[in-house]
This record gives sequence, C-alpha cells and structure tokens, in this order.
Amino acid sequence: MAVVELHSHPVLVKYRASLCTRGTIFMIIVFILTVIPPLLIAYRSEGFWIREAFYREQPSVVFKHGILLVLGMRDGSYVTWSTYSNFNLLEQSHLIIPVVKTREEDVNRDGKSDKLHFNLEVPVSDSQDVVSVEMILVFDYKLNRFSTLHMESMAFIQRASFAAGAKFVAEGDLRLQLKQPLAHKGSDTRYNVAIIDENSVFVEDYTLSNIFSNYLSRNVSTYFDCKYPIWQTGRGAGQPFIITGSVSYPEELIIYIPGFWQTIKMGWIQYLSVLVIFVFLMEKVKMFVFENQVITTIIERPSASKNHAM
Repeated sequence: MAVVELHSHPVLVKYRASLCTRGTIFMIIVFILTVIPPLLIAYRSEGFWIREAFYREQPSVVFKHGILLVLGMRDGSYVTWSTYSNFNLLEQSHLIIPVVKTREEDVNRDGKSDKLHFNLEVPVSDSQDVVSVEMILVFDYKLNRFSTLHMESMAFIQRASFAAGAKFVAEGDLRLQLKQPLAHKGSDTRYNVAIIDENSVFVEDYTLSNIFSNYLSRNVSTYFDCKYPIWQTGRGAGQPFIITGSVSYPEELIIYIPGFWQTIKMGWIQYLSVLVIFVFLMEKVKMFVFENQVITTIIERPSASKNHAM
C-alpha cells in the first residue's frame, strides 16, 4: 500500500549553556559579526548617509518693474536711465528717457508667470553710435515646495560690439544659482532685500561693480542665461535704439539637504540589504558549530512521546 505524508512539523532542538561559557561568548561574537560588518560595509561603500537630494520646481517669479539701463557710445560717453528716481537725479547730465513696454505671460495657465516680454525704445541722437548695452531687471523670486525661499533677484543683460547697433534682441532664461544646498524645511528670507538701494543718494551705490559685488556674495541668486543674443546694425536716421526680448522662468533642479527621517530611511534600506546576507551566513556557522558540538553545549530534544502518533 502506498504511503502518503499527512502532516509534518519541524523538530525544535535547543542548545543550552551557562552564562559564563564558551558557547555564550561564541554567540556574543556571532551577534557582533552579524550586526557591525554590514554597517561598516554600507557606510564605506559611499552613499549611506544622504547629504544632498534634489527635486524640481517652477519658481513663482514676478517682475518688480525695476530697471537700470546703461548704453555705451563709440566715443566713450554713455547715456543711462532707471526706474529709481534718486539715480536719475544723480545722472541728470547723462539721463535719457526710453519708451518701456513690459508684459508677463502665463503660458500654461497654472497661475504662475512663465515669461517676461520687454521692449525699450531709447531715443538716442543720430550722432550717437551705441556699441554696448548693460541692463538690470529686478524680480521677486519664490520657492515653496520644501523650504520657503523668498528673495529679490535680478537678470543682468549685456552685449558689446565694435559695430554701432540699431537693435539688440535677448531671449533667455532666469536661472537659479546655488552655492549651498537649501534646507528641507523652514523659511529663508535672508536675501529678500533690495538689490539696488533706491533711497541712496550716493552715486557709488548705483554702480554696476558695487551692485554685483553685493549680489555675488549671496549663496542663492539668479542669472540671465542667453545663448543666442542678436546685435543688429544699420540704425536709420531719427530711429531709436531698440532693446527687446524675453526672460523665461523655467522649472529648476534644486539641491537641498534631506531631513532626519529621509536620511534614516535611505540608510536603513542599504544597511538591511547587507544585513540579510550576514544573517544567512552566520546562521550556517551556528548550525555547523552546535550540531557538530564544536563547542560543547547541553542538547535538549523533544521527548519521544511527543514525536509518536497516538
């Protein structure tokens, strides 16, 4: 008659020893060799602690209608204009009033502006040959996804040429520049201060070198990225010099310092992946040592009566 298996169960064999014996010391060593090496391997293999992480976010950018413009002439002179009244008073002898048109556009209708269009018509005389443009546009810049960053930022637009210009076209992006990663939470308003002090009555406070010196000392700033500026020549008699283009506000890849729980979560996963291997190996070592009585222990097996079917 064929025999079939009706039921099975493992037999639990216990290996006992006193507290101060070689068996106990062996188990302590096994525990240490199971827990500590995976930690060292995970740590030494780099990436155990996440020091930096990144995410994408489109900033909330608003043009503050702050402009500072300087046009350089072939003869070494210049004309200038700004939206800052004190600066215009200080530069009366070089002041020229352009026609300014700006418009912000929300392309995808998500409530955030995506682009600024600008157009300036500067009424320079026919005898003035424009060979360089330097212009600052001022923005209100915000990030909100993790830490809340709020600052005043700028785009510096420039171009110089040996040929007298009639029109300068600049199409580019307002890009974020980080010298240090952002925090993962909290509010950062360190740089929500005026880039150009409109209340100042000193000429040096409005010079580009002084403005840039203060601005570049920041850990967080923006810059204008224009890869293909266009300088057009051949200005007709009585025609203004035109500066036109756009500033886009693209999605940014932002680096930040992870919080405690994110760091622990990623570290635990790496530690556990190595720990599983060591647990498996050490179980094999313990099985060999105790089953072969390499270290003498008291073996406790189930009683025979429990192993026999009734």
